[in-house]
Amino acid sequence: MGDRLIIKGGHRLEGKIEVSGAKNACLPLMAASILSSEPVELERVPDISDVRIMVKILEGMGVTVEYDRQGHMFIDSTTLNNTRAPEDLVVRMNASFDVMGPLLARHGCGEVSLPGGCKLGPRPVNLHIDAFKAMGAEVIKEGGFVKAKTPRLKGTRILFPKVSVGATKNSMMAATLAEGVTTLENCAREPEIIDLAKFLVSMGAKIEGIGTQTLRIEGVSKLHGTKYAVVSDRIEAGTYLLAGAITEGDIFLEKIDLNIIETFVLQLRQAGQEVIEENGGLRVIGHRPIKPLEISTAPYPGFPTDLHPPMAALLSLCEGISIIDETIFDGRYMYVMELGRLGADILVNGRTARICGVPKFIGAPVDAPDIRAGGALVLAGLAAEGETTIRGVRYIDRGYQHIEERLRSLGADIVRVTEPLTPLP
Repeated sequence: MGDRLIIKGGHRLEGKIEVSGAKNACLPLMAASILSSEPVELERVPDISDVRIMVKILEGMGVTVEYDRQGHMFIDSTTLNNTRAPEDLVVRMNASFDVMGPLLARHGCGEVSLPGGCKLGPRPVNLHIDAFKAMGAEVIKEGGFVKAKTPRLKGTRILFPKVSVGATKNSMMAATLAEGVTTLENCAREPEIIDLAKFLVSMGAKIEGIGTQTLRIEGVSKLHGTKYAVVSDRIEAGTYLLAGAITEGDIFLEKIDLNIIETFVLQLRQAGQEVIEENGGLRVIGHRPIKPLEISTAPYPGFPTDLHPPMAALLSLCEGISIIDETIFDGRYMYVMELGRLGADILVNGRTARICGVPKFIGAPVDAPDIRAGGALVLAGLAAEGETTIRGVRYIDRGYQHIEERLRSLGADIVRVTEPLTPLP
């Protein structure tokens, strides 16, 4: 059956925690280490299962990785001896395709299976492939793999037809070692993209326009080693801010800047919750009533899709009717049925959810269908009357570091139960 989280709700959360390094920044940084001709060191690496999968992907290609799970990682890609990423690992998460750009730029070839991860709807890699082709690579899809090769990538102008975080990352990494200048237009501007660009610059890359929609990258002959601290996880931070709000608590989050989560915080304040900047972090004080909102998810700096399900948990207890339009992922609404088991009143029509506030949640058994839906169910369980049992914890572990320990430190009544596997007859 796997692990379960058992939550006895109704406890007001108080205290402080440090925000972890960002999952969505750390994974591409690990992939980018392939570009370096020397070892690199990463600090503030989160201890989550997606990081452990990426470690195994790198090791499967011969890369030397030392990871103490206390936030420090040493990566030596000079030992890489195989440019085919392990298929059984790549299919487990979408970010695994990040290794293709670095493999192609540094070693001239790469074979990576079409990626997997949470089933949120189609996440094709065609924009990545088009960018590699524009830089002179031969790319084919064959047997579920993307196979690419080139003597050396060539700088060029690439205009993305739509904003894509994945294509921006892969193209930027590939361009760092390309011959000449590459200009990327209509780029994603997420804080994790900025963090990747800063990491590449710390290794000797020449990148202009960081934080804008146009990146100019002058290729260099090689990148060197570096020591770099991963940016804070704005999605984890948002989830803990919601934990304070939904339990009428008082939580201080250390090491998180308002500017990388400002759109979300503005909405949380409009919902009647108090969020204060102080001492290099954010403090949330939860209040009732929760006011209804109308939200539309959008690429950064808009409202983040990854905070849509956790916000829906809070808005399920509002006074009135809230609307959430999901513009990024078709499959984002898998949380709706599970929140409904706890008493939420949510109606989905196409890409729009209509959330009618209810007085309370009542604990019940639920299943986490993906990472952020799991975060939403944890929040609902914290606020619910009685006991909530959450299955599918493997998804939660992909994005939230030591979630039950951290919530317990704030006063939550939450435990993890590991069920032994029953042998087949």
